[in-house]
Amino acid sequence: MIHSVGAGAAGARDDIQQQGMGLLSRYFAVRQRSQAICAPLAEDDYVIQTMADVSPPKWHLAHVSWFFETFLLTPFLQGYREFHPRFAYLFNSYYYTVGMMHPRPQRGLLSRPTVREVYSYREHVDEHMEKLITQLDAGHPDAEAITARIDVGLNHEQQHQELLFTDIKHILATNPLRPGYHELGTPKSSEPPAVGWVDMPGGLHEIGHGADGFAFDNETPAHMVFLNPYRLASRLVTNGEFLAFIESGGYRQCEHWLSEGWKTVQDEELQAPLYWERVDGEWQHMTLGGMRALDINAPVCHVSYYEADAYARWAGKRLPTEAEWEIAARQVPVRGNFCGEGWLHPVAAGVVSESDATPFMQMYGDVWEWTRSPYAPYPGFRPLAGSLGEYNGKFMCSQMVLRGGSCATPSDHMRVTYRNFFYPGDRWQFSGLRLAEDA
Repeated sequence: MIHSVGAGAAGARDDIQQQGMGLLSRYFAVRQRSQAICAPLAEDDYVIQTMADVSPPKWHLAHVSWFFETFLLTPFLQGYREFHPRFAYLFNSYYYTVGMMHPRPQRGLLSRPTVREVYSYREHVDEHMEKLITQLDAGHPDAEAITARIDVGLNHEQQHQELLFTDIKHILATNPLRPGYHELGTPKSSEPPAVGWVDMPGGLHEIGHGADGFAFDNETPAHMVFLNPYRLASRLVTNGEFLAFIESGGYRQCEHWLSEGWKTVQDEELQAPLYWERVDGEWQHMTLGGMRALDINAPVCHVSYYEADAYARWAGKRLPTEAEWEIAARQVPVRGNFCGEGWLHPVAAGVVSESDATPFMQMYGDVWEWTRSPYAPYPGFRPLAGSLGEYNGKFMCSQMVLRGGSCATPSDHMRVTYRNFFYPGDRWQFSGLRLAEDA
């Protein structure tokens, strides 16, 4: 059974809600969304790898299918035969307990399997996943374990949907022609409200996932943290505000930078956020819709932790901790400029409606917000049993936590406890910042 996807679906509003949908419907909704994201691509785009952190779109589509094949079909569907005996080597990412894998920096060297073969692989996996999910209604003896793993697999694929957007953007931005991925709308922009400072109470607070519903293992367990009173900015830092940092010499003044950050600035000759370019004396930036004039009212995006921290020091403030961010975000509904809005880039505050009942704007969507918290296990953390224990836990070293989701995140993938993490020098993700200060 082949489930086709319309080519125009990539820009459609993302209104898939996991709750209330049957498991089979949820499965195909997520799987079809991945293919819709790739629908605007030319076949040549599927194979490009522009740096080690970027994977070709073809690889993403195959890898998420490998995940379902490896962790669900092979162990639970009787008589299942893998699509190709060497795909496990090609499309395993980092699961050493499962087997060896093709080197990550060489994924772009694979002209075979072809794009058509990768889509055939997806169809093969989907047909057999449908059989497995149908068996759950007939009382499969491992129904609970299967359902839990499907939840992980669907959320895993949603993570790769976001990576598809970020990687496609990097692939197209590396091309001197600066081609656009898709025709995107240009939202109206108006000057954002002045930054307000919201006082947040100190004391004991609970953070982490302790309720019903899906969460990754790194969001658990819920636990108590002690916070001193603090203030959090009411909105994100804008392009215009970051431009003031640049024009004041921020990238030339070592006093604002952490040692590793300053070394990165010197080694990579950084002068502005990723994708910013001076064209005829004016700032432009690459978007998924191609090159556009810089909107000074939109949130600054594609900055590293080092750049976010340097800006905060220059402004006389600091970045929030992830606990400070989560306590504030619990006051805000989980809605904002996610990928379903169709912009696929950050927009000025107020373009996506904000609630009048909260003092915070843009807590969700637009850009992932860097925090000053290292990515580390919560007290009492236990990784998942077996190979899925490699999913998050082994990366809890040398990375920093980001919160809130971005304009490339599926809306039904986000929750207040979600912990994203990247290395402090990473810039190709949709990452920005919100300021904090001690009360």
